[in-house]
Amino acid sequence: MAGLAESGSNPDVDLLYDINGLAKDAPHWFDRVVEFVGEYGLLLAMILLVLGCWWSVRRRGAEDAASSVAALVWAPLAAAVAVLVNVPIRGFVERPRPFFDHQGLEVLVSGKTDYSFVSDHATITMAMAVGLFVANRRFGVVGIGVALLEGFCRVYMGVHYPTDVVGGFALGTAVALLLSPVAMALLTPVAKAVERSPRVGWVIRARGRSYEGQGSVVSGARGERVGAEERDLAA
Repeated sequence: MAGLAESGSNPDVDLLYDINGLAKDAPHWFDRVVEFVGEYGLLLAMILLVLGCWWSVRRRGAEDAASSVAALVWAPLAAAVAVLVNVPIRGFVERPRPFFDHQGLEVLVSGKTDYSFVSDHATITMAMAVGLFVANRRFGVVGIGVALLEGFCRVYMGVHYPTDVVGGFALGTAVALLLSPVAMALLTPVAKAVERSPRVGWVIRARGRSYEGQGSVVSGARGERVGAEERDLAA
């Protein structure tokens, strides 16, 4: 991998220059926007997507609300696990950042001295997006779009090769999908226990939804009692 990075005649480096070259032609203010979005903004957007999906699941109060919330909890956990898995990968590959080996790049973020492969930002956003997709297809598709945009921004900013981003996407997807059955087996019972709790059940369902079924049972029982009393009076 590092050997490929040293040559400017491979597609990885060519694509790096093509995408990063857009930063040279763009206005300064636009580069500053991409810098913020690529470094912090899209990570925040992923968190807001997970929270938005949780709010939607909670308000809807469907029968599978507990399992959906469990999947949402797994999304950030998958990102954390994927980043931990990336630590030995980075140490093994030892690929320098592209601006150390290639001249003329427009580097929008300074101070990046750690290894380049694989991209933590791409790993985190894709792991969360895939975890979100497991919980809710509609929110998941939006999340995947955010992750793809994150990958583009990292190359645009001159801090990663395209293959760093692709590797991050692959790592995040693998961790989120392969460990999902185990995570769901562990998290779903916890979510169901929380759902049954009178104190914290609101985390899974809105309060009106939580007692909707119980209210119907109580109303039915009350109606039966009234009917029985009327029959006794008539007798």
